[in-house]
Amino acid sequence: MRNVTLEAVFLHPITQRYLKRSGVAHAIAVAEHAFVLAEQYHVNPDHATKAALLHDVGHYTWYREGKWDYDMYRKNDIHAIKGASRAHKLLIRIGEDRQVAKEIAVAILLHTDSYLPTGELQLKPLQQVVHLADEADEESGGNHHYRRIDDKVALERVRLLDKKIEQWLRMNGMKHII
Repeated sequence: MRNVTLEAVFLHPITQRYLKRSGVAHAIAVAEHAFVLAEQYHVNPDHATKAALLHDVGHYTWYREGKWDYDMYRKNDIHAIKGASRAHKLLIRIGEDRQVAKEIAVAILLHTDSYLPTGELQLKPLQQVVHLADEADEESGGNHHYRRIDDKVALERVRLLDKKIEQWLRMNGMKHII
């Protein structure tokens, strides 16, 4: 039914490397929020959860004198650009449909407007879901990136999301909506 499961994305060494940097607990929480929002926005939850899980894989750590420098991050960060590229490459590499991989990458690219000129973007539904899911889990000063989660618990939550996605796809018979 799906080319690639969320678990396959989560367990890939590239994903693990970058989620450890940006926060596994945050990534999973955003994927869970995206699953709930996907129905409201008529978006395929498989695509939404993958984009949400990978939305911060482009993060660079902005430290000054051993502490996270949130101001420096806000001024210089382009993690959404880097993350979109990494996610696209990863998804293609592990067998995701090319069009789906592109839509997921664009949603990652647009999940934040911190690097864009001021002005209102008109987001497509998948892009809106990822943006809102990320906002739903944010904490001041970037603290959401530092929450901890046990590896086994993280994998259980990803597997539960996969089960929910499979159930949704069976019930709705909608394999390719974006």
